[in-house]
Amino acid sequence: MQKRKISIIDDGRDGAEEIRIALAARFTEEDFETLDDSVEDAELVVVIGGDGTFLRTLARFDFPDVPFVGINTGHLGFFQELDAADADQFVFRYMQGDFSEQRYRTVEAEIEFGDESAKIRGLNEIVVRGEGTSLSHLDIYIGDRLIEKFSGDGVVVSTPAGSTAYNYSLGGSIVDPSLDLLQLTPMAPVNSTAYRSFTSGIVLPPGLPIEVYPDAESRAGVFVSVDGVETHAPNLRRVGIRLSGRTVTLLRFKNYEFWNTVKKKLLMP
Repeated sequence: MQKRKISIIDDGRDGAEEIRIALAARFTEEDFETLDDSVEDAELVVVIGGDGTFLRTLARFDFPDVPFVGINTGHLGFFQELDAADADQFVFRYMQGDFSEQRYRTVEAEIEFGDESAKIRGLNEIVVRGEGTSLSHLDIYIGDRLIEKFSGDGVVVSTPAGSTAYNYSLGGSIVDPSLDLLQLTPMAPVNSTAYRSFTSGIVLPPGLPIEVYPDAESRAGVFVSVDGVETHAPNLRRVGIRLSGRTVTLLRFKNYEFWNTVKKKLLMP
């Protein structure tokens, strides 16, 4: 009989490796096989680290169809379900079935640059912005309609999962994960007699795509990033952004409540 498999990934920082070794030993006692560099045939992926480690692990394995759970050894740890002190109890609670699953849709973008194109996917957001302090001019379409000729630093298109990340720091709205939408939030928009831009975010339903076209003057200095990782796209011509059909499944224990987590992570000292 083939053993059940658990993948345990850590960020290599102080404390994380020790937690991984201890966790692997506990799962081995329960007759699991543990993996540390693969998610193939795993029934669960445990990520030890902060939010950055969590997002990089998702991208590294191309957002696999397997539940993820995080143990926080970083700072904010918004995606991380457990604190490091909870690791000892985690295996017991998992074996008891004391959890539920929460699904998040990802966001994807098609980037056209020069004569090439590429596709990227993320859990939090896609960012289209200028280099340094350069002013970017972007034609923004919603569906097939030109909505604005944006001038400013750039725009962030976030999912509900990403609403508490970069979007939130820009004054965007926090979105309950039960909602299925995209939010387009401006970065330092310019609103003057010369340029007119929306100064607040735009909330869009899942079936409505967003297209961003840099003007000829801006193309060489506009960059695209996904979940904080920059994608090189010289002579950027177009970025088409939409909700992806790919989802991410997070393991949540029975005492998890989104708005309590928001309060704990963003308001409480």
